[in-house]
Parts: sequence; C-alpha cells; structure tokens
Amino acid sequence: MNFDLTSEQDQLRDAVRALGRRYGHRYFVEKAKAGEHTTELWQEAGELGYLGVNIPTEYGGGGGGITELAIVCEELAAAGCPLLLLVVSPAIAATVINRHGTEEQRKRHLPGLADGSQKIVFAITEPEAGSNFHRLATVARRDGDDWVLSGRKCYISGVDEAQFVLVVARTEDSSTGKLKPALFIVPTDAAGLTRSKLDMEIVSPENQFLLYLDEVRLPGDALVGGSLDAGLPALFAGLNPERITVAAMGAGTGRYAIERASEYTATRKVWGGRTIGSHQGVAHPLAHAAVQVELARLMIQKAAALYDAGRDLEAAVSANMAKYAAGDAAALAVDTAVQALGGAGMTTEYGVATLLGAVRTGRIAPVSREMILNFVAQHVLGQDKSY
Repeated sequence: MNFDLTSEQDQLRDAVRALGRRYGHRYFVEKAKAGEHTTELWQEAGELGYLGVNIPTEYGGGGGGITELAIVCEELAAAGCPLLLLVVSPAIAATVINRHGTEEQRKRHLPGLADGSQKIVFAITEPEAGSNFHRLATVARRDGDDWVLSGRKCYISGVDEAQFVLVVARTEDSSTGKLKPALFIVPTDAAGLTRSKLDMEIVSPENQFLLYLDEVRLPGDALVGGSLDAGLPALFAGLNPERITVAAMGAGTGRYAIERASEYTATRKVWGGRTIGSHQGVAHPLAHAAVQVELARLMIQKAAALYDAGRDLEAAVSANMAKYAAGDAAALAVDTAVQALGGAGMTTEYGVATLLGAVRTGRIAPVSREMILNFVAQHVLGQDKSY
C-alpha cells in the first residue's frame, strides 16, 4: 500500500498550489462581491492544462484521472480559491461524455473542456424531486428526428458562464412504456430555455439558477451516447467524480482555514508575552480539526484510486464516505478558525468567515449527509432501505 504521489502528481500539486496562491482568497472574494467570475484564474488554469488533467490526451487533455483532478480542486481551494465549476464541468460533464458519449460528442466537447474554453454545467435537481431521478418531472419526448424537453431544474451552478448544460430528463421506453433517465447536451442559448438567478447567502463567484425548459427542441445527436440505454450508466458515471472532487475542494478549504488560523495564533500575544497558540484551549481545537481534514484526505485518495482503477462499486462507497468526511471536516475547520481568530475571524480581511456559507453547503450538496448515511447503512451494513 503506497500513500505517496507519483513524481508527476507531486509536480502537479506544487504547480497548482503556486497558481492558486498568485491569485489568492482576496481575489476570489473581490470577484464574488463584485458579481464577477474568476475568469482570469479559470483561463490560466486551462492554458496550463490543469482543467483537463482527467481528459484523454487524444482530446487535448492530460491523460490522468480523477486522482489528478482532485489534486487540482484541493490545491486551488487550499489557496483560498475553491472553484465549484471544476466539479461540474471537468469532473461531471467531461467524465460522462468521455465514458458514455458518442465519438462525435467527444470530439466536439472534450477539447474545449480540457483547455477551459468550453464549460458544461449539470442539471439534475428539481424543485419537487430534489436529486431523486426516480421522481424527475423533466420529460423528453421524440418528435421525428428531434427531442423536445420540458420541465424545471433548480440549484444549477454556473449557467451564466457555460455554453451548454447537461440535462437529466426522463424518456418513455417504447418497449415497456416506463420512464427511464436520459442525458442531453443542451445549448444554454437554446430557444425555450430560460433561467432565473437564485439569491444565495454564500460568498461565491459562481451563481445558482432555476432553469425552465419550455418545449426545448434539440437535434437527435444531443442525446448522450446516442441511445437511451446509455442514460443510466452515464448518469452514475458522473456521480462518483462529483463526490470525490467536492470532497477534495472541502479538504482544501479546511487546510486553508487551519493555515490562516495557525499563522495568527502562532504570533498573536495577549497575556504574559505568550502566543495564544501556546494555550491548549486554542491549539487543541485547531489540532483536532487538522486531524479530521487529514482523515478526509485519506478517504478522498482511496476513493479516487478506486475510481481510476475502474472499481466503480467500491469507489461509490468510498466516494460517499469521502464526501461525508470532508464536508464535516471543512465545516469544523472553518468554524474553529473563526473561533481562534476571535473578532478578526469575522472580518473580510482575514479571509475565513467568507467561507462559512460554502462549507455549510458542503454538508448538504450535492448529496446530503443523511442520504450518505442511508447509502452506507444499506450498501455497507446490509440494512433494509429506509426511504
């Protein structure tokens, strides 16, 4: 069992860390509060090849896997720049298209995803169904050679930055009459597709939207994989990378918060000339948070390794555990850092409280900790399904 990164992975980590620190959390917050996007950082990361590390070389990517993409997500977050669209575009969309798209879809979309010139966001969640695809109300029907989509989606990230949205809909199986999931690559400027921005209490340069699909007409080749049989495998192909990269982003955020707090407590003196970090009441909570973040990182590493090895069933368990652990660890780390900094922790200048909303969301999305516990109870402990 080897916990060491390869030399190439070590170099990737160092290079992404350097890039993230050149921009830093102040840049991230200024963009978010100005209602702008981290366009410069995204473009530079794409030009340097970091956005496409998990995309095959024949399509302009780095030929790596989710392990490498998790490194990118973690290190940018550890520099104070947790980019949510890394999870949505390279992790979900690129994986789905690479593994289950047609060759034409791969050639059309993967090179742009690799260099960052194209973004594809993901739309599964609905107002009534949440992310339970068994209850999705967005329906796709055949009309000659075309598809026509109607329905609503909510909490869809980054639609205003993307050229396409990967929409999960339900279609009728002509052989059984039953509805089955299918994925469609929909241009964000398609006729009948409209959006409404959701106001969120999160400091983030990426926005959330409600999407409305009103008889959106698509050509036949918009169907991922070109077959309805590709729908369910394609959907699940994107879920494990989503959980792993979200977890990596959470672990990086936790590392960032602990580093900020540790720098402060190692130099701040209040009583008797001693640093406040020399007091166990300050140091122990930070140390505890650091342990929890490191434990989450180990599970992320395991989940990514299993996924890259093609062991999807095992990866699903580890990916869910990694997401659960990292969500809790990130929330703990940021809250502990705020407490250690005292009043300074709530200022924008010290750059910690600006992450409170994001890490709290990490315990809810893209799958809640309660649903992860349901998954573990059923698939690991052998309990009856409870929902």
